[in-house]
Amino acid sequence: MKLSRKFLVLCAFIAGTGWASASLAAPPLPPNADLPPFNDKTCTRCHDEGEMKPIWSLYQARHGVRTDAHAPNCQSCHGGSKKHLYGDPDPKIKGKQPPDVVFGTRANPDGFPKSEVDRQNASCSACHDKDSKRSHWQGSTHQSRGLACVSCHEIHTFNDKVRDKRTQPEVCFKCHKEQRAQINRPSRHAIPEGKVACSDCHNPHGSVGPKLMVRDSINATCYTCHMEKRGPFVHNHEPVDDDCTNCHNPHGTLEPNMLKARTPFLCHSCHTPHGAVQPLLAGQAGAPNIVGYGNGTYITQGRGCLNCHTQVHGSNNPSLTDPKNAQFFFR
Repeated sequence: MKLSRKFLVLCAFIAGTGWASASLAAPPLPPNADLPPFNDKTCTRCHDEGEMKPIWSLYQARHGVRTDAHAPNCQSCHGGSKKHLYGDPDPKIKGKQPPDVVFGTRANPDGFPKSEVDRQNASCSACHDKDSKRSHWQGSTHQSRGLACVSCHEIHTFNDKVRDKRTQPEVCFKCHKEQRAQINRPSRHAIPEGKVACSDCHNPHGSVGPKLMVRDSINATCYTCHMEKRGPFVHNHEPVDDDCTNCHNPHGTLEPNMLKARTPFLCHSCHTPHGAVQPLLAGQAGAPNIVGYGNGTYITQGRGCLNCHTQVHGSNNPSLTDPKNAQFFFR
């Protein structure tokens, strides 16, 4: 049977296209690895495990889940990056061009300058802007100091260290060096053991409370675990009502119970060790006199404030009165 010239040309074109597709296919995947999304093949053709910063582990993490319709591809974060793929159309501009968005806080191994922090973060917030935990990012401490999402988060990895309680502190302590030292003191939360994480108390993306607290106040954050200290009590202790950190350093101290100083010296920061006739006014008068004991020096000889005031966070008992009648108020 005589074949037409057009038919032969068509066959040659199809065969050539198939060969070209095979020659441009992505490099073989590591054993037991899932195939990457189709749209990423253009990128993974060059960006393989031989690079200084491998990306294949991305497909084992949340961003690379193929069955999730919302999972991004490379272009979702880095932009279309046509100049990176095909070069700059201006013949005067030579060499490899960067993607539209270059992430990072350090020098890029390819020599590409990193994108502006706001542009990097805008790429992330395009998806991560509906979570209430990130609703206070604008104007927050970290945002105002120029931190990028990738300053803390690792995207091309199976385990993002900042999302794991056991490894999160080492990410935070890269900047918060003072707190790194404090958590190794004798009295502290169980941060080194991985039982407590920085994000249990702080929201790094911003909050309405002070010091990036996860609650509206420092005390409300502490009461999340320490409910027994909350009250209400008939007799409150004003420093406790004001701020738990008046007496405690939650990151760690040398004194028991994470107290900032040993009693009675901690108490003396508000209550002078000398007696006073007037009711207690912090900074103006000392602890009220105990009847029959002059200026109150007796109570500091061989005793501490907690010998009598055992319920310093608040009590339903009346105030300390005449010791001769054993009418003590245990606060």
